Amino acid sequence: METPSDGLRTVTAVRYVTPLRSGGSVPGVVEADDLGTYVVKFTGSAQGRKALVAEVIVGELARHLGLRIPELVLVNFDPAVAAGEPHEEVQDLLHASAGLNLGMDYLPGAADFTPGAADADPVESARILWLDAFTANVDRTVHSSNLMTWPTSGHQEPRLWLIDHGASLVFHHRWEGAADAVGKAYDFRSHALGSPRLDMAAADAQLAHRVTPELLRRVAAAVPDVWLAGEPGFGTPDDVRDAYVTHLAARARVSARWLPGDLP
Repeated sequence: METPSDGLRTVTAVRYVTPLRSGGSVPGVVEADDLGTYVVKFTGSAQGRKALVAEVIVGELARHLGLRIPELVLVNFDPAVAAGEPHEEVQDLLHASAGLNLGMDYLPGAADFTPGAADADPVESARILWLDAFTANVDRTVHSSNLMTWPTSGHQEPRLWLIDHGASLVFHHRWEGAADAVGKAYDFRSHALGSPRLDMAAADAQLAHRVTPELLRRVAAAVPDVWLAGEPGFGTPDDVRDAYVTHLAARARVSARWLPGDLP
């Protein structure tokens, strides 16, 4: 696995390959000027820029905690590169997304993880579940796992890769209630990896102390100013970043309030 680094690379889209209609945001497969292929989530989608903020903060936090996530990049997108896209609603989305968007490295041959159809490592599963509880991710369920299986270097067997964190950090949709959400319990009942076998206390001991204000500032710094500017109640993008750091640092300190010792 690559070593986490501060900030995200920026690439420019040179070809729009195809839309992906499996999710409501209609991301697209895009080729970029670095010869890479990315799944791009667009600022013009119904979920808006806050979904991209959550993708960056949670995705980069996962990477720093040693979980596998495809590389995230910032993608400069000119709708002209998709002039041949025939669907009007997709064209509307792309024209509303000119400028900076978010790309995730495309994993060729990756397969969706189906809960119950394949065994997952219980230690890794507990760590993933801990991250989801910490970031209030409501979208890694038995119905939509948002996990992929893909081989990694040195491993013939596919390994779990985390994708799609745009539904995390639900507190940022209502900042006035963020303080009340610091200790809010997480509903594990429909989680894709929920199992009585998971040792959540061990996962908490491994991860909670690593989520420091310094780490949170590093991952928040990777969010572009343009996605934070104009947030009601905040003066500058750095003020918004500070609010994310404050909330998440406080939540990390009270994990006993939101993380049960035993799963149902």
